[in-house]
This record gives sequence, C-alpha cells and structure tokens, in this order.
Amino acid sequence: MLAESEGGVAEEDDAMKRGAISAAAMLAVLLAGPAFAQSQGQASPRQAAAPQPDAPKTLARNFDGVWTNATVTQLERPASFSQLVVPKAQADAVEKATAARREAANGASDLSQGAFHDENATAGYNSFWIDSGDGLMRVRGEARSSFITSPANGKMPFRNRQKSLALTIRDGVEYRSGKGGYTDPEDLPLRERCLIAQSDAGGPVMLNALYNNNYSFFLTPGYFVIDLEMNHDVRIAPIFASAEKARASHQPAVIRPWLGDTVAWWEGDTLVAETKNVNPVQEGRTVTPVSSQGTVTERFTRIARNELLYQFTVEDPAHYTQAWSGEYSFKPAKGQIYEYACHEGNYAMEGILRGARLQEVAAKDGK
Repeated sequence: MLAESEGGVAEEDDAMKRGAISAAAMLAVLLAGPAFAQSQGQASPRQAAAPQPDAPKTLARNFDGVWTNATVTQLERPASFSQLVVPKAQADAVEKATAARREAANGASDLSQGAFHDENATAGYNSFWIDSGDGLMRVRGEARSSFITSPANGKMPFRNRQKSLALTIRDGVEYRSGKGGYTDPEDLPLRERCLIAQSDAGGPVMLNALYNNNYSFFLTPGYFVIDLEMNHDVRIAPIFASAEKARASHQPAVIRPWLGDTVAWWEGDTLVAETKNVNPVQEGRTVTPVSSQGTVTERFTRIARNELLYQFTVEDPAHYTQAWSGEYSFKPAKGQIYEYACHEGNYAMEGILRGARLQEVAAKDGK
C-alpha cells in the first residue's frame, strides 16, 4: 500500500487526468450507469455497489489517466533469455540495440535500392508508426524477459498449441503472404474486419502491440472503464462490494460479448477483475484463447506514482494443462488518446474479397 496521499502528487496526476476521459469512455459510463437502468423502468441487476464510495481517494486507488504498456518484452519468453529477471548488463544491451535499430530506421532511405517489391512483408510500416517502447518491461525496477511468470519457463502451457492457435497461425501466414481463400467477410481476421483490437490489446489478457499501446483508465466508485487507443475498444467492469457479489452478477453464460463479461471488486488497494464468457469468434482468433470454460482474473495495483502493476491468471482446461499467470507494469503516457480510425473494414475488406473473386474467375478460365 502506498503511504503517499493523492494531494502529494496532485500535479502529476492532474496531468494524466486531462487526457483520461475520452468520449468513448464517458459514453460507456453513462450507458452502464443507474440512469440507463432507470430509463428502462427497472433497477439494473449489475448496478455496482462499491464499499465506502465516499472515502477520499488515495494515490494507491487512483488509476485515472492515460497509461502505456509499450515495451519490446512479449508475453512469452524467447530462447535468448534463460530467466524471468534479466541481468543489468543484458538489459542495457537490449535497450542499446533497440535505440540503434530506431536510429537506423529513422535514417535517410537508400534510393539506389529502388522501389519496394510486392509481397515484401517487412515494409508494411516505417518506424514513425511503431511504438515498442525503449526496451524491456520493468516491474519494480527489474527488467523482465516475458510477461508470463508461471510456469517458470515463461511459456503458455497449451494442451495442443497448433490446434488452439490454428486460425491465428493461418491469419498470420495470409497476412505475410497476401494469399488466402477469403471466401466471405467472416473468413477474414478480426483486424481486417475492425471488430476488436488486433494483437489482443483489449484482453483478456491485455497485451502490447506494434503501435498504439495507450490506455485511458477511468475509475468511479461503481465502475472501472478501460478505453483502448487500439480500435477504441471499451471494457466496462461494474465494481461490487465483494467477490461473492461480483461473481453472482456475471451475465448468463449464453451471453458472450467481445472481450468477455467482466465484474470487479476491491481487495484492499487492489482492484480485482474477473472475466468469463469471451466471444467464441475472439476465442478462435487470438494468441490467448479463452473458452466458455475459462476464467481470466486481472489485478490492478498502483504501486508507485509512475507504475500501475497489472497481474493476470488464466484458468481454462479446454486449452491449457494448468493455470498460468503473469504481470507487467503500466507507465504514465504523455499526452492523450486521439482517434484511431480503423478503415480496413470499410475499404480493405471489400478490396480483398473482390480480388479473391477475380482470382477464382481467372482460375476457372485457366488464366
């Protein structure tokens, strides 16, 4: 628990708050709140009842603001690291190499190489758009080689990795090659359809991506709202007085929304969120699949004025041989979240489908 009060860091926190409440987050709160339930002529069964709603908010319970999880560290541990905590010399070398790659990428183009060729998947973005942070993720000052902390090897304990990730692997191959069946809109990846954020930024589990690693957190006595920069997904977690009341307030199992059904409660200064019933389409096209049997528990703890600890545990016997867990730290982001306009679903999908139909005609005609 932090000993500092909110007043001791008012200037820093106010700077974060100025960009915290986006239109999407505010609209989500208004739609989820009691006024919406009353307009329907009945009380909402998911109307939150947080303990001590009038108590002064300490720094430890203040999540409002814009945060980022940008880092070169990924969910699973690569073979180049042998342990979770990276020694200082190795961490420094990674950060130096990251800076060198960024400097080289931002250098002048070599025009003698000519134009890029089709199917050059490495030329999708220039470095201006990439937001991978300055180096490895640091938690309480320690450099980390992976988000996963358990199992100790830093790997997801799949029952059958190829089976669980079959569609995700196929989507990746098609993305890199530009070649796929594309029989109908539903055959395209979620990122092409602009339905939810690519790279699983919205969770559960919330992961970092190539760019747009910013999140706006908006906390009230009754609700915790997470507004993502990536595709502007919004997660709304009603906060209840206890874990028992929260778990009793999950929606019926037949309702499986995007990003799942999340409820929350406080345990001291830690906000605990439990998510079930992730949309089945999302289950099949993410790197962290969660079935109808699965539960994801996330914990948010403000451990310093510039660090919000995010911990997660995934339990799902359909995909994994055991429960697995991890953690990383959100850090304050500079500025505010601006519009993320996903036009792939408006333009690219139509072009991809039309191109696939032309290829089918050409194959039929023997061309």
